[in-house]
Amino acid sequence: MSERHTVHAEAKPLAAEGDPPGRTARARRRSVGELRKHLTLIVALLALLLVGALTKGEDFLSASNMITILTLASVIGVVTVGMTFVIIGGGIDLSVGAIIALASVWCTTTATQSYGVGGMVLSALLVGLCCGLVNGALIAYGRLVPFIVTLAMMVAARGLAEQISGRQSQLVTTDLLALAQERVLGIPLLVYLFLVVVAIGWIVLERTTFGRRSAAVGGNPEAARLAGIDVRRHTLLLYAVSGLCCGIAAIMLTAQTTTGTSTNGQLYELDAIAAVVIGGTLLSGGFGTITGSILGVLVFTVIEDLFILNNLEQPIQAIGKGAIIVAVLLFQRFGRARAVPTLT
Repeated sequence: MSERHTVHAEAKPLAAEGDPPGRTARARRRSVGELRKHLTLIVALLALLLVGALTKGEDFLSASNMITILTLASVIGVVTVGMTFVIIGGGIDLSVGAIIALASVWCTTTATQSYGVGGMVLSALLVGLCCGLVNGALIAYGRLVPFIVTLAMMVAARGLAEQISGRQSQLVTTDLLALAQERVLGIPLLVYLFLVVVAIGWIVLERTTFGRRSAAVGGNPEAARLAGIDVRRHTLLLYAVSGLCCGIAAIMLTAQTTTGTSTNGQLYELDAIAAVVIGGTLLSGGFGTITGSILGVLVFTVIEDLFILNNLEQPIQAIGKGAIIVAVLLFQRFGRARAVPTLT
């Protein structure tokens, strides 16, 4: 007994002395990598602002246009927060746009039943959350491929939205519209809601056990399981977070467009995934930041605003958007490759 105690007493100081330097080195490399990616996106944003100033001058740099950019970024930004959690956890969600459509149709249908703003908000959140839970349950407990499950949800949710609405746009005339129309200090309430969701997402990802477990599950599910993490339950929760964000986005989009329709949220999944990847989150999972994802959203939104102000046709916008995405990713890739020797 005394010998065993002696062995443990000697082993503990060695572990205590050996682990911190390794953890510190990894943390330092991660911080440097995050900073580099964020700086790349900030440079891209500054370049886009310069292009806007040179091509459209005061129209682009006006306070009203800056607020318009933030407003446009709000809805897709909320979706991107949820997508960031899913991708960090090693998954993918192709159904976010369709869930937004279904939630918006459901909440506007609720409005026709005189349930008021509270009923509309609650119904949108519940629809989003339930869709996310269905995705998560099939992936985590049904052990199905995330791509296929969320693709099936995308088709089913969009179809159900069409069935409920009869392919008609349902107008909203309730106090929910104040979310887009009312302003505080000249900024729409939508933007403040967006900032609240981003702040909560950042705190959860960076400062809580849930965030650390998300990275662990995405980086190495088996190691996470051996470390005592319930990987299946955590995966379920990640998709629930994404669904809840879709419910919030549906409320914002309905207030912004004054309608609930089955065409809401089209291609939002592609924009959200692209923003997350451009923001530095690994598609393979295990690493990512909310800050990077939101910078990615802003890059996309500024690009779209520039295209609109310069009256570019839709095909030209699509081509330019794709080219810029590739350029930013290549810049990040080459920058990381050059930095590898200094980090190891």
